[in-house]
This record gives sequence, structure tokens and C-alpha cells, in this order.
Amino acid sequence: MHSMAFRIMISFVVTLVLLSSICDAQLSSTFYDSTCPNALSTIRTVIRTAVSKERRMAASLIRLHFHDCFVQGCDASILLDDTSTIESEKSALPNINSVRGFEVIDKAKANVEKVCPGVVSCADIVAVAARDASFAVGGPSWTVKLGRRDSTVASKSQANSDLPKFTDDLTTLIAHFTNKGLTLKDMVTLSGAHTIGQAQCFTFRDRIYNNASDIDAGFASTRRRGCPSLSSTTNNQKLAALDLVTPNSFDNNYFKNLIQKKGLLQSDQVLFGGGGSTDSIVSEYSKNPTTFKSDFAAAMIKMGDIQPLTGSAGIIRSICSAIN
Repeated sequence: MHSMAFRIMISFVVTLVLLSSICDAQLSSTFYDSTCPNALSTIRTVIRTAVSKERRMAASLIRLHFHDCFVQGCDASILLDDTSTIESEKSALPNINSVRGFEVIDKAKANVEKVCPGVVSCADIVAVAARDASFAVGGPSWTVKLGRRDSTVASKSQANSDLPKFTDDLTTLIAHFTNKGLTLKDMVTLSGAHTIGQAQCFTFRDRIYNNASDIDAGFASTRRRGCPSLSSTTNNQKLAALDLVTPNSFDNNYFKNLIQKKGLLQSDQVLFGGGGSTDSIVSEYSKNPTTFKSDFAAAMIKMGDIQPLTGSAGIIRSICSAIN
């Protein structure tokens, strides 16, 4: 019996070790050092050029990484186009006519393929692009862990169910992030990406016209000038900066805005003012931009660890929008 118990214990330990190695995902910042040493500099050049041409692209590339990782993990599934067997995530409600930056990723991929074909995944390019985009507009940089592989499937249904929505209340938002292994603090930190970028009129129209108690009256009035009350395709797509103060700079004004009841989206403003568990985090970041940037970098690294395909799983796509 003693021998049997010992064998069971050894088997249990081996299982734990195997599970641990799977959870570690085998991502490494040096993954391409020998196989494609110029990969990161090649990607960075493309991202810098794109952001310098259009500052808004920085926010779009960070959001692209976020919307990729929350559906099936960080596997570049969001980049796949429709086929007879694939229902693209691009047409999911949180993404359609909204998620952008695909052509920038395609350009980076094409340039990397010239240097070292078939080596660097689209999933890794999306992750690196988010980091480079942040840094290009004054945000933090971080060391990106690499070695993700690309999926051969997409999930429009999971995109519809797992991605946070602009109408979500605090409880729903927390659930979305918790389901991906992210903490309350990670959620608030990552929401701070809304210090840059823009939102379409239809996402905040109800908020600025309903005289809600959690929106500054002057702020609502200002926003109404650029977002007509009448719903139409043209009106719905009119854009407004998420941060009215410094819309193109990665800073902590997003959190200062929330304290002043000037969050543009409902899903932003619910982070502060209701006496909830996130109020203190918002207050902290509103006073300490350095802490916010440091925490944002850490949260982006953590988000990049969500269910990556590694080893022999997945593929390396030749072009990001299609399976080889």
C-alpha cells in the first residue's frame, strides 16, 4: 500500500508539473532572437509611421490586441476574414465598423515576411504593435513575451458574448474581466486606454441626452453639439474623443474625467462615483500618472498571456486575414 500511495503521489506531482508548464505557455521575450532578430525593429518602424500619420491609430492598435485576446485568447483570430468555414469576428457587434488597424498589422506582417518568412505569428505582431503604439503617444513601453501562434478558427459568437459592451454596468464588466483571469485592478487599469482614441456617437448618445445624474451637465451639452439626437448612419458614426482634454496623449486625464463625471461611455463612468470597489483605484490613478503607466504595462503583459497557442498548436499564417 505504501508503494501504491507513493506511485500515486509521484503521478500527481508529474501532472502538476505538466499543467504548470502548459499554464506558463512557454512565451519568452527572446523567442525570435535567433530565428528573426530584426522582427521587433521591423514592426516598430511600421507602427511609428502609422501613428505619426494618424494619432488615433495608437488607440485602435491597443484595442485590436484587447479584442483579440478576449476571444479564444491572444491568437490573431480577430484578423481572419469570412470564408465558407469561418464566420469572422470582425462582424460581431462589438467589432463591426469599429475595430480597425488591420491594414497596419498587414503591413507589419508583410515587412516581417520579407525579412524572415514563415517565422513570426500575426498574434505576436498584434501584441508588439499594441506596445509600440502606446509608446508612440507617450504611454508606457513593456517587454512583450513572444511565441504565440495563430489560430485556424474564429468565433463571432464568443466575440459577441465575451467582449465588454459600452452599456455594461460595473458587475457585468467585472465578470467579463474575471472570466479572463484579470483582476478588478487590471480592469480599471486597462480601461485607462480610453485616455486616447475616439467613440462613435451611437455609443454615448443616450448618456448625453438623458440628463443622467452621473454626467456633468456642461460636458453633456458640449458633446451634444457633435452628436445629433437623431439616429442615422451618418450621425451614428460621428466621432468624439474619449478624453476631451488631451485626446492624443497617453496620460491619466481619463481618470480625472471620471471623477468630474466626464466619462464619455457609460462603461467608463461606472468605474467611479457609485461608491463601488473601483472608486479608490480611479482616485489613485487620477493623482499618480506614473503608477497608472506602470500598472498599465503590467496589465497589458498579463492580458497578452490569455490562452496563447504555443508549441505545435495553431499555425504561422503567411497573411493575417486567411489560413495558409
